[in-house]
Amino acid sequence: MTHAWQPACSLELIRLRAQVLHAIRGFFYAENVLEVETPILCQAIGTDPYLEFFSTAQLSAKQSALYLQTSPEFAMKRLLAAQTGSIYQITKAFRNGESGRLHNPEFSLLEWYRVGYDLPQLMDDTELLLSRLLPEERFPEPATRLIYADVFLQYTGLDALQFDLESYRVAAEKLGVTDAIRLCADDHSSWLDFLFSHVVQQQLVQYGVCMIYDYPACLPSLARLNAENPLIVDRVEVFVNGIELANGYCELTDPREQRARFEQEILLRERNGAEKVQADERFLAALQSGLPDCSGIAIGLDRLLMIISQKDHINEVLAFPIKNA
Repeated sequence: MTHAWQPACSLELIRLRAQVLHAIRGFFYAENVLEVETPILCQAIGTDPYLEFFSTAQLSAKQSALYLQTSPEFAMKRLLAAQTGSIYQITKAFRNGESGRLHNPEFSLLEWYRVGYDLPQLMDDTELLLSRLLPEERFPEPATRLIYADVFLQYTGLDALQFDLESYRVAAEKLGVTDAIRLCADDHSSWLDFLFSHVVQQQLVQYGVCMIYDYPACLPSLARLNAENPLIVDRVEVFVNGIELANGYCELTDPREQRARFEQEILLRERNGAEKVQADERFLAALQSGLPDCSGIAIGLDRLLMIISQKDHINEVLAFPIKNA
């Protein structure tokens, strides 16, 4: 049998990746943000009900399975609780079952946290970094900033913050996305995710670099509730030419609220028949000790390289995608 051994992407793309990583490190060095490294293989994993993960086989009778991390978030927040100050990391992350034009099960991630930053400051920070990384023709003017509920209403005709099942069903029929009726049932968050990805996101191409912020409270991730409006959380997602590039938020610091969210997600995983997980007690202990007021965001570096190089498939920017790893 003959095996293909050569890299899937060009040498130019390999050099471009090195240049982008160098520019990122230069940006954070100038900003006095500390580069850190956290484990890829850990004893606990996140509870997100819609993410599947890789785990090891049991190593011995005394050793439980270990998990390849879907994000360095929990470990980085443990460092923040230990008073590192603002930090960033360039690392690998892993998500099982995600493979396609924009997904590879193993991918490169940039994640950073700014102590004392609120959401607008985090958005400014992200925009400044992207302006340094994206070619001028890909980022000719400041990013467009849109409130989630406003853009959702504009393209679906629906109120994102108040859920009325019949209105959502009627809208799905009108918009030609009737699969949502079967797949989303009566779950508000599922409806929002489905309609945003199938209807709203394709409209974001016209904005170039676009930031959607103030997400509905039923889509919290690890964001804190907005101090003035409990119907929203301080969360932002960044899109470039309609491609989701980054997800960030003002970090939740309340350990009781975080434990409640974990428990809610674990129940949802069980209801969906997903693999059972437990809350990360080390992370919760770090929150209990005291996480400083901060905001953080993660950028998919492989997607960023796709955008910079104008490639259509993630395999075109990876030396060895999963098909020939």
